[in-house]
Amino acid sequence: MSRIAPLTPPYPSEIQADFDQVMPPGVPPLVLFRAIATSGRAWKKFWAANLLDRGPLSLREREIVIDRTCALTSCEYEWGVHITAFAGAARLSDEEVAATVLAPADAAYWSAAEQALIAAVDALHHRARLSDAEFAALSASYDQAQILEIILLAGFYHTVAYVVGGLDLPLEPNAARFPQRAVIPPSITSSAPVT
Repeated sequence: MSRIAPLTPPYPSEIQADFDQVMPPGVPPLVLFRAIATSGRAWKKFWAANLLDRGPLSLREREIVIDRTCALTSCEYEWGVHITAFAGAARLSDEEVAATVLAPADAAYWSAAEQALIAAVDALHHRARLSDAEFAALSASYDQAQILEIILLAGFYHTVAYVVGGLDLPLEPNAARFPQRAVIPPSITSSAPVT
Protein backbone atom coordinates (compact mmCIF):
# COMPACT_ATOMS: atom_id res chain seq x y z
CA MET A 1 0.00 0.00 0.00
CA SER A 2 1.21 3.49 -0.82
CA ARG A 3 2.29 5.78 2.02
CA ILE A 4 -0.14 8.37 0.62
CA ALA A 5 -3.53 6.91 -0.23
CA PRO A 6 -4.12 7.37 -3.98
CA LEU A 7 -7.21 9.17 -5.26
CA THR A 8 -10.22 6.99 -5.83
CA PRO A 9 -12.96 7.56 -8.41
CA PRO A 10 -14.77 9.67 -9.21
CA TYR A 11 -11.83 11.94 -10.01
CA PRO A 12 -12.08 15.73 -10.38
CA SER A 13 -12.98 16.48 -14.00
CA GLU A 14 -9.66 18.18 -14.88
CA ILE A 15 -7.66 15.27 -13.45
CA GLN A 16 -9.91 12.74 -15.19
CA ALA A 17 -9.24 14.59 -18.45
CA ASP A 18 -5.48 14.25 -17.89
CA PHE A 19 -5.85 10.55 -17.01
CA ASP A 20 -7.87 10.03 -20.19
CA GLN A 21 -5.04 11.49 -22.28
CA VAL A 22 -2.46 9.02 -21.06
CA MET A 23 -4.37 5.84 -20.14
CA PRO A 24 -5.86 3.49 -22.74
CA PRO A 25 -9.68 3.37 -22.74
CA GLY A 26 -11.03 1.21 -19.94
CA VAL A 27 -7.68 0.99 -18.12
CA PRO A 28 -7.68 2.58 -14.67
CA PRO A 29 -5.06 5.26 -13.96
CA LEU A 30 -1.75 4.11 -12.53
CA VAL A 31 -1.31 4.26 -8.78
CA LEU A 32 1.60 6.67 -9.43
CA PHE A 33 -0.75 9.14 -11.12
CA ARG A 34 -3.45 8.74 -8.49
CA ALA A 35 -0.97 9.25 -5.63
CA ILE A 36 0.53 12.41 -7.13
CA ALA A 37 -2.93 13.74 -8.00
CA THR A 38 -3.83 13.90 -4.29
CA SER A 39 -2.11 17.29 -4.46
CA GLY A 40 -3.44 19.53 -7.19
CA ARG A 41 -0.21 21.51 -7.31
CA ALA A 42 2.01 18.40 -7.44
CA TRP A 43 -0.14 16.92 -10.19
CA LYS A 44 -0.04 20.11 -12.32
CA LYS A 45 3.75 20.32 -12.03
CA PHE A 46 4.22 16.62 -12.73
CA TRP A 47 1.83 16.67 -15.67
CA ALA A 48 3.48 19.79 -17.12
CA ALA A 49 6.88 18.07 -17.03
CA ASN A 50 5.57 15.00 -18.85
CA LEU A 51 7.76 14.10 -21.85
CA LEU A 52 5.64 11.33 -23.35
CA ASP A 53 4.47 13.43 -26.28
CA ARG A 54 6.01 13.18 -29.73
CA GLY A 55 9.42 14.76 -29.15
CA PRO A 56 12.68 14.87 -31.11
CA LEU A 57 13.65 11.29 -30.21
CA SER A 58 12.20 8.16 -31.77
CA LEU A 59 9.94 6.07 -29.54
CA ARG A 60 12.71 3.47 -29.33
CA GLU A 61 15.31 6.04 -28.23
CA ARG A 62 12.92 7.59 -25.70
CA GLU A 63 12.13 4.22 -24.19
CA ILE A 64 15.78 3.18 -23.99
CA VAL A 65 16.50 6.35 -21.99
CA ILE A 66 13.50 5.80 -19.69
CA ASP A 67 14.07 2.07 -19.23
CA ARG A 68 17.77 2.50 -18.49
CA THR A 69 17.11 5.34 -16.05
CA CYS A 70 14.50 3.25 -14.25
CA ALA A 71 16.90 0.30 -14.10
CA LEU A 72 19.71 2.44 -12.69
CA THR A 73 17.42 3.89 -10.02
CA SER A 74 16.04 0.41 -9.16
CA CYS A 75 12.57 1.64 -10.09
CA GLU A 76 10.98 -1.65 -11.11
CA TYR A 77 7.54 -0.04 -10.90
CA GLU A 78 8.09 2.48 -13.73
CA TRP A 79 10.39 0.19 -15.72
CA GLY A 80 7.65 -2.44 -15.73
CA VAL A 81 4.96 0.05 -16.74
CA HIS A 82 7.07 1.26 -19.67
CA ILE A 83 8.10 -2.20 -20.83
CA THR A 84 4.49 -3.35 -20.77
CA ALA A 85 3.13 -0.25 -22.50
CA PHE A 86 5.87 0.61 -25.00
CA ALA A 87 8.49 -2.13 -25.57
CA GLY A 88 6.56 -3.70 -28.44
CA ALA A 89 5.88 -0.42 -30.25
CA ALA A 90 9.50 0.65 -29.63
CA ARG A 91 10.66 -2.62 -31.22
CA LEU A 92 12.71 -3.66 -28.22
CA SER A 93 13.41 -7.40 -28.34
CA ASP A 94 13.18 -9.49 -25.18
CA GLU A 95 17.00 -9.50 -25.06
CA GLU A 96 17.17 -5.71 -25.42
CA VAL A 97 14.55 -5.28 -22.70
CA ALA A 98 16.67 -7.41 -20.37
CA ALA A 99 19.80 -5.52 -21.46
CA THR A 100 18.32 -2.23 -20.26
CA VAL A 101 18.67 -3.68 -16.76
CA LEU A 102 21.53 -6.15 -16.96
CA ALA A 103 23.98 -5.24 -19.74
CA PRO A 104 26.60 -2.50 -20.05
CA ALA A 105 26.21 0.38 -22.48
CA ASP A 106 28.60 -1.20 -24.97
CA ALA A 107 26.74 -4.53 -25.19
CA ALA A 108 26.44 -5.94 -28.69
CA TYR A 109 22.65 -5.57 -28.62
CA TRP A 110 22.89 -1.85 -29.31
CA SER A 111 23.85 0.19 -32.36
CA ALA A 112 26.72 2.66 -31.94
CA ALA A 113 24.19 5.51 -31.50
CA GLU A 114 22.27 3.53 -28.86
CA GLN A 115 25.51 2.69 -27.06
CA ALA A 116 26.31 6.42 -26.86
CA LEU A 117 22.75 7.07 -25.65
CA ILE A 118 22.98 4.47 -22.88
CA ALA A 119 26.50 5.58 -21.90
CA ALA A 120 25.17 9.12 -21.53
CA VAL A 121 22.29 7.95 -19.32
CA ASP A 122 24.75 5.94 -17.22
CA ALA A 123 27.09 8.95 -16.86
CA LEU A 124 24.27 11.32 -15.92
CA HIS A 125 23.07 8.86 -13.30
CA HIS A 126 26.47 8.16 -11.78
CA ARG A 127 28.11 11.60 -12.08
CA ALA A 128 25.34 14.06 -13.04
CA ARG A 129 27.53 15.20 -15.93
CA LEU A 130 28.86 14.14 -19.32
CA SER A 131 32.56 14.12 -20.11
CA ASP A 132 33.74 15.79 -23.31
CA ALA A 133 34.15 12.33 -24.87
CA GLU A 134 30.64 11.23 -23.84
CA PHE A 135 29.14 14.44 -25.19
CA ALA A 136 31.07 14.04 -28.46
CA ALA A 137 29.86 10.44 -28.81
CA LEU A 138 26.28 11.57 -28.23
CA SER A 139 26.69 14.49 -30.65
CA ALA A 140 27.82 12.12 -33.40
CA SER A 141 24.28 10.72 -33.61
CA TYR A 142 21.98 13.23 -31.91
CA ASP A 143 21.36 16.94 -32.50
CA GLN A 144 21.09 19.59 -29.77
CA ALA A 145 17.31 19.23 -29.35
CA GLN A 146 17.67 15.46 -29.00
CA ILE A 147 20.51 15.79 -26.48
CA LEU A 148 18.43 18.17 -24.35
CA GLU A 149 15.53 15.71 -24.53
CA ILE A 150 17.80 12.85 -23.40
CA ILE A 151 19.01 14.87 -20.40
CA LEU A 152 15.48 16.00 -19.48
CA LEU A 153 14.09 12.47 -19.79
CA ALA A 154 16.80 11.03 -17.55
CA GLY A 155 16.17 13.76 -14.97
CA PHE A 156 12.39 13.44 -15.10
CA TYR A 157 12.52 9.67 -14.57
CA HIS A 158 14.84 10.16 -11.59
CA THR A 159 12.00 12.25 -10.16
CA VAL A 160 9.53 9.47 -10.94
CA ALA A 161 11.83 6.99 -9.15
CA TYR A 162 11.96 9.30 -6.12
CA VAL A 163 8.16 9.49 -5.98
CA VAL A 164 7.76 5.73 -6.40
CA GLY A 165 10.41 4.93 -3.81
CA GLY A 166 9.46 7.69 -1.39
CA LEU A 167 5.82 6.63 -1.38
CA ASP A 168 6.69 2.91 -1.55
CA LEU A 169 4.17 2.42 -4.35
CA PRO A 170 3.11 -1.17 -4.98
CA LEU A 171 3.99 -2.66 -8.35
CA GLU A 172 1.25 -2.48 -10.97
CA PRO A 173 -0.24 -5.99 -11.14
CA ASN A 174 0.04 -6.44 -14.92
CA ALA A 175 3.36 -4.66 -15.46
CA ALA A 176 6.61 -6.40 -16.39
CA ARG A 177 9.14 -7.30 -13.70
CA PHE A 178 12.91 -6.86 -13.76
CA PRO A 179 14.68 -9.74 -15.52
CA GLN A 180 16.91 -12.14 -13.68
CA ARG A 181 20.66 -12.02 -14.33
CA ALA A 182 20.64 -15.33 -16.25
CA VAL A 183 18.68 -13.70 -19.11
CA ILE A 184 21.80 -12.03 -20.60
CA PRO A 185 24.43 -14.52 -21.78
CA PRO A 186 27.92 -13.51 -20.63
CA SER A 187 29.20 -13.63 -24.22
CA ILE A 188 26.92 -10.73 -25.24
CA THR A 189 28.41 -8.22 -22.83
CA SER A 190 31.80 -6.58 -23.03
CA SER A 191 32.03 -5.18 -19.50
CA ALA A 192 30.33 -5.49 -16.12
CA PRO A 193 26.52 -5.45 -16.04
CA VAL A 194 24.51 -2.62 -14.57
CA THR A 195 24.24 -2.85 -10.79
